[in-house]
Amino acid sequence: MKNVLLLVHDDTGQESRIQAALDLTRALDGHLSCVDVVVPATLNGDYYGIAAVGLLEDERTRESENKTEIVARLAREDVRWDWTDATGPLADSVLDVAKLADLIVLSRKLTDDRDPDMRDVASRVLMQARTPIVAVPDTLTRLALARVLIAWDGQGSAAATLRACVPLLALADAVEIFMARDGGERTEPTEAAEYLSRHGIHATIRTIDDGLTAPDRLIEAEAERFNADYILMGGYTHGRLLETFGGVTKRMLGICKLPLVLSH
Repeated sequence: MKNVLLLVHDDTGQESRIQAALDLTRALDGHLSCVDVVVPATLNGDYYGIAAVGLLEDERTRESENKTEIVARLAREDVRWDWTDATGPLADSVLDVAKLADLIVLSRKLTDDRDPDMRDVASRVLMQARTPIVAVPDTLTRLALARVLIAWDGQGSAAATLRACVPLLALADAVEIFMARDGGERTEPTEAAEYLSRHGIHATIRTIDDGLTAPDRLIEAEAERFNADYILMGGYTHGRLLETFGGVTKRMLGICKLPLVLSH
């Protein structure tokens, strides 16, 4: 896990993404790849087509200025990095360069509704890239990696996320595997803990019996109790904690105060 891909775009979540990407790249002794995206305006008709050209030029100018500032900043940072310029929808532009990424740093839903729908961007990249994403809130100032809560239901997505993120979990001082039982479990959390132990990661396990409370509330409450720095979970599956579209993953991307590490 050495290749960290960062979405660069001039929005209210950009600073938190940059900081998270830098923290991850340093912690993993990795390489940071930046994709700077110019997003064309989506307008229809001849008149609107002419207007769209002007809006695109404005966007290019803004992103060019943004690039100048960030490149100057990266030159002062102690990380290896490269830069790709792209034009198109945010999710498509990220997916085009994500084939060899080990982690993709994005934003969860931004607090400024005038900005792009980053929850939708994260959802699309999560579903199509098959690479773990790190979705951070726009309030993040530092990505701490010491305490990790793993939301576990034994589904394939949760297992795939855990396997892919072993190098990241190895950086933690404390790891907890959390399961809310409802009778539909396939793989016990003890199996996940045994798997991690073979990689030198010694996780604790906490299970509760609760088939009524909304899973995202259970996860957030447990993360607060455990004082987690981030939450690791599978995304868009059919398990109790990690249900399908419109469910837990979407709500977590919309409201969670902690960084999320997700894979599908």
